[in-house]
Amino acid sequence: MTGVRRVWGIHAAEAALDYSPDKIVKAWLDDHRMQNRLQAVATRLDELGVEIVRADRKRLDRLADPRKHQGILLELDLPGEQGEAELLDTLDAADGHPLYLVLDHVQDPHNLGACLRTCDAAGVKGLVVTKDQSVGLTPTVAKVASGAAETVPVYRVTNLARCLDRFKQRGYWVVGAAGEAERTLYELDLRLPLVVVMGAEGVGLRRLTRERCDFLLRIPMVGGVESLNLSVATGIVLYEVMRQRSRPAP
Repeated sequence: MTGVRRVWGIHAAEAALDYSPDKIVKAWLDDHRMQNRLQAVATRLDELGVEIVRADRKRLDRLADPRKHQGILLELDLPGEQGEAELLDTLDAADGHPLYLVLDHVQDPHNLGACLRTCDAAGVKGLVVTKDQSVGLTPTVAKVASGAAETVPVYRVTNLARCLDRFKQRGYWVVGAAGEAERTLYELDLRLPLVVVMGAEGVGLRRLTRERCDFLLRIPMVGGVESLNLSVATGIVLYEVMRQRSRPAP
């Protein structure tokens, strides 16, 4: 599923040019803010043959966040995000023991891209992110995902606690990863309709998210570091789920 999405700001524009130049459909530029860095972006867009619309600040303020556009806005043909209604439709139509991943306020695009790539490899049916304080499907995410942004549906929900309740109402078990959990992921039976919830690096699961979990698990660690990178930890958990499901039930 793809659709036209808008990104703005010089950093976002440079990332689009570096990672997804073929996805850029159209650009708006403020001619009155053409400092060196913005001029370099404009030159690269022109070399690609991208349609460029010259716009004043007021027009860009209407099209984008006035505090962040820095004189440039791009339209890109990127994988599209879906909402809670589409997620619920998918859950109602599911059978067997589906697996979903939830990321609680994860903001690093490299982590989201890496998680999408692992989701594709581990057979995850969909990835859920929060509407606020979470990264979306940016050009950087699509690049890191290496095609998985097109194969793994991403659902953006407004109220994560309510969304987890709806998973549970449909027979899913919700398991959250937490360093202080009593049991490790190797001690739990994960051959269930399952939702794996991972918290943001340095913060972990928020209180309301944690309260919605049926149980918590931890990844055993014997070294001196306190935690693993989010995408690495996610990969370990998802692959343990896949390993358990590949073995016959006792």
